[in-house]
Amino acid sequence: MTRVTVQVKRLAGNGDVPLPAYASASAAGLDLCAAVETDLVIARGEITLVPCGISIEIPPGYEGQVRPRSGLASRSGITLVNSPGTIDSDYRGEVRVPIINLGPADFTVTRGMRIAQLIIAPVAHVELKEVSSLSETARGEGGFGHTGM
Repeated sequence: MTRVTVQVKRLAGNGDVPLPAYASASAAGLDLCAAVETDLVIARGEITLVPCGISIEIPPGYEGQVRPRSGLASRSGITLVNSPGTIDSDYRGEVRVPIINLGPADFTVTRGMRIAQLIIAPVAHVELKEVSSLSETARGEGGFGHTGM
């Protein structure tokens, strides 16, 4: 397993909010916690940007991928609007999570609640080369649903 150092800065007034942490030794993602001042009710169908009370410094060549927590999604219909979201290595602002409530009832986010996962992953910068044709494959131009349900 590759180890990457990511610097994290707690923002003022958030000393009580847990830092991102792995829930188990083999967990792929660090849990991100909510740094809401008071309980935040997200109505059915509503999108809310939830602060995490931290800023991070991701090394060049890596990105932060913000993903939903499976338990919140399967039990309450709480997911992310842009999943996965990307945190670029040059971003130094507060980590915030765009949550949408797709569940059947209002959902309450409380201070310190685990709301999303953060995965640090390598990225490659590519060099695009414009061409007049691409190589042939068995699939060809078959798109959405082309290979079956």
